[in-house]
Amino acid sequence: MKIFVAIDDTDNLESKGTGFRARELAALLQQNGCGQVVGVTRHQLFFNEQIPYTSHNSSACIALDSAIEKCPQIIEFSAKYLQENAAEGSDAGLCVCPESKVTKALMHYAVSAKSEVLTMDMARNLAAQLGIFLEGYTGTRQGIIGSLAAVGLHAAGNDGRYLLAKGMREIFGIHTASEILKNTGVEKIKSLDNEIFYTFEKILLTEWWRPILKDSQAVLYVEPANNEDYEYRVISKELIKNLSN
Repeated sequence: MKIFVAIDDTDNLESKGTGFRARELAALLQQNGCGQVVGVTRHQLFFNEQIPYTSHNSSACIALDSAIEKCPQIIEFSAKYLQENAAEGSDAGLCVCPESKVTKALMHYAVSAKSEVLTMDMARNLAAQLGIFLEGYTGTRQGIIGSLAAVGLHAAGNDGRYLLAKGMREIFGIHTASEILKNTGVEKIKSLDNEIFYTFEKILLTEWWRPILKDSQAVLYVEPANNEDYEYRVISKELIKNLSN
């Protein structure tokens, strides 16, 4: 079973960002026997002057392959991590949710968080109705809004890009499609016109390659390359951001 662990608003303008904290927390959860990390995703939320945020108003969700019996351990460990590492002036929030508790209501709330101003009461009430752990630890605790949304967006399977997937920060250069599918967390390789690659096509993995969460899979988007050494390359950073927001 997947257990989703989401955090939001853990930083200030001088500190490490929420994405960094999510990757670090994911590694520590795995090291401490809480589950196997499937991936960590970034989700863009609504930009609005009524919403306080540090720089980009994004939240992050860790997907763990774990057991529901591990939830108390995951909650305790994650809460302690935020209490010790959330930056001064942050409004850190934490949500821990087994996949079995994800509902259409949660996914609707999550999609709304991308285009509407939501409140802490809305987040708390929904989490209470669904029996989902949701808590804030610093400042106003405003981060509970985005952390709950990150769970719903990841669970819905069609939003955000990966901050962490197997091999993403270690494997670069030219590889065949089959090698990428075998040796990384990428589950599908596609062109922008939906052509699918899975065998001997040579692909250049640049230093900033990021799968995008589409149809509940980690999808790597590539484009043709005019190069004699490889046929395709990962799409640009700007395109990845546009497709994943």
